[in-house]
Amino acid sequence: MSAIPPRKRVGVLISGRGSNMVSLAEAAQAPGYPAQIALVISNIPDVVGLDRARGFGIATATVDHRPFGRDREAFERAVDEVLRVNQIDLLVLAGFMRILTPWFVARWEGRMINIHPSLLPLFKGTHTHRQALEAGVAEHGCSVHFVVPELDAGPVILQAKVPVLPGDDEETLAKRVLVEEHKLYPAALAEVASGRAKLEGGAVIRG
Repeated sequence: MSAIPPRKRVGVLISGRGSNMVSLAEAAQAPGYPAQIALVISNIPDVVGLDRARGFGIATATVDHRPFGRDREAFERAVDEVLRVNQIDLLVLAGFMRILTPWFVARWEGRMINIHPSLLPLFKGTHTHRQALEAGVAEHGCSVHFVVPELDAGPVILQAKVPVLPGDDEETLAKRVLVEEHKLYPAALAEVASGRAKLEGGAVIRG
């Protein structure tokens, strides 16, 4: 029998309630899941997501971005040091409200993923549900992608779709998408942690 490979140690970056982090932590409790949520870092002190992480027995840290002023890379170097000390293999963005510098993205290339509430490449940036409603699309959804320097432009690992229903507003559509996010993110992380999805040459390679 071949040995079971060790689970990947995953760090999660949050800025708030961490609902997607919770879905990952729950999934990681399942036998055979190829990743463990080893660390949750917030750039804002005392957010609910940190308490929720501690409830799972996950190590937490705060790296407050405010003392760094406009020096985004200095802030990221402080975050990177915490990740290094905790021997993190993969990095997940879960409601992390900071735009990352090219330095940090390059350092974690192929090892950092993000979830975006639209069917990329449609509706990049913010207010995606409003954008979808204004565009009159019949389907909306969410995408998990590898992070690249350009915002919301990384190769897509997995997507989930929801219908846009008559009478939908931003709130109702967002709730329907969030349900799918909580299922999609653990599935996508499993693909990356197991090596079934890799970033090579700017594309997702399945193996």
